[in-house]
Amino acid sequence: MSKKIAVVKCNHLGVDVFHYEGEVLKRTEDEILIKAYFGLEQGLIVDIPINKGDKFLETYFARHWYNIYEIRDRANDCLKGWYCNVTYPPEIGVEQIVFSDLALDLVVYPDGRQVVLDNDEFQALNLVADVQHQALAALADLQNRFSVQFGKL
Repeated sequence: MSKKIAVVKCNHLGVDVFHYEGEVLKRTEDEILIKAYFGLEQGLIVDIPINKGDKFLETYFARHWYNIYEIRDRANDCLKGWYCNVTYPPEIGVEQIVFSDLALDLVVYPDGRQVVLDNDEFQALNLVADVQHQALAALADLQNRFSVQFGKL
């Protein structure tokens, strides 16, 4: 009895820039886990190849300024890594998840290495100081979360 859900990615101004569909795997008051599949022919995240049909296990948190995507290979389900978006807290509804991206991203490799992406784009958004602080705190929280997971603290 899987439940489909729409995901709407907006820019920092709330303008819809991309949308797709996923399947709800787990839902609590504070977060939702969905499964979605990469729909483009191919892509590249730093040096991680992403292919059509690769599985994304996406977690959205009602109270956090980020989401986390676990990326798995379509052929053998091997972990490729995690892609984390720094965002405003999402709107998680029954039929739709809407989040506004703040450009700043974190990629985490299966061995725990971390790469921060798009800091220049984030700075160019010229966000108000409080939003900038929340976003940087979210990035630090993500980095700490994965450092703890990999025992690198």
